[in-house]
Amino acid sequence: MKTVSNCVEDILISQPYLEEALSRNIINFSALALELTEPISKMLKKDVKAGAIMMALRRYNPPITLTNSVKMKRVIQNLGDITVRSNLTDYTVKNSETLIDNHAKILARINQESKLFYTFTRGIHESNIIISSSLNDFIKDSLKLESFIAVQEGLSAISINLPQDNSKIAGLYYHFFKRLAWEGIVLYEVISTTNEFTILVEDEYVDQAFAAIKRVKS
Repeated sequence: MKTVSNCVEDILISQPYLEEALSRNIINFSALALELTEPISKMLKKDVKAGAIMMALRRYNPPITLTNSVKMKRVIQNLGDITVRSNLTDYTVKNSETLIDNHAKILARINQESKLFYTFTRGIHESNIIISSSLNDFIKDSLKLESFIAVQEGLSAISINLPQDNSKIAGLYYHFFKRLAWEGIVLYEVISTTNEFTILVEDEYVDQAFAAIKRVKS
């Protein structure tokens, strides 16, 4: 049988910002309990008193990944260089039988210019190419027979080198996304490899996004 504590847990898990605020003791338990009275009463299909909800909130133990664990602190402090690349364009095209061959032409050109920024991601239905805008004419010509879904210019990439053991740390990316969301920064694209994490933002957000990521590291 579902209890008030179960309902509180379900709500907090679905709202990680709220959950973190509780773990840091920066939220008014009484006010939150009143706010949750109606939704929890609906979940249990009976009237629930705010006092019972407040008790459940005080007893709630957030996951260790949301607290300032020693392991998480060490990983964040050991983040590597943060690199910014501007003047980028993002191309999204439908997957086709000819896309790989056309992509091979792009790779051959890229090999001639080692300083270019370039990423390629192939999904189930579409593929994505992010590349320095200096090659826009060449990319459009190489893909002229493909079906474009979206083309976005005026983008910047912020790349963060991650520690070697980052894949074993639950909640690491959450710290980045949380900070960026709190500051109202819209992410256009997210790219990652095993030890590197890159966000793509419109140029107007790049300074704000860089400062936000620096604050995570510090």
